[in-house]
Amino acid sequence: MEKMGKKKKRKESGSSRSVTEKSTAGIVPPDLKSKKVVDQLKKMRVLTPYTVATRFDLRLSLARDFLEELEKQGIVEFVSGSKNLKIYKPLD
Repeated sequence: MEKMGKKKKRKESGSSRSVTEKSTAGIVPPDLKSKKVVDQLKKMRVLTPYTVATRFDLRLSLARDFLEELEKQGIVEFVSGSKNLKIYKPLD
């Protein structure tokens, strides 16, 4: 009985811990017209959604959309890929 009482106290004290806030990755993609962003992209040899997401602190889905928009504007060129992964390269 004493053991059960101690376990309950541990569980109750564990729930009173402070809650840490989760930080989400940036939601707003970088400005396409910014010279700084375009220069950073041109320095990269290969552009994948993962590399863009890590460089600009974005979610993968947002980075994928960002690369598609860059392709429409003629800043990057689609090289190859499949359904899951697409590879782009910057145009000079």
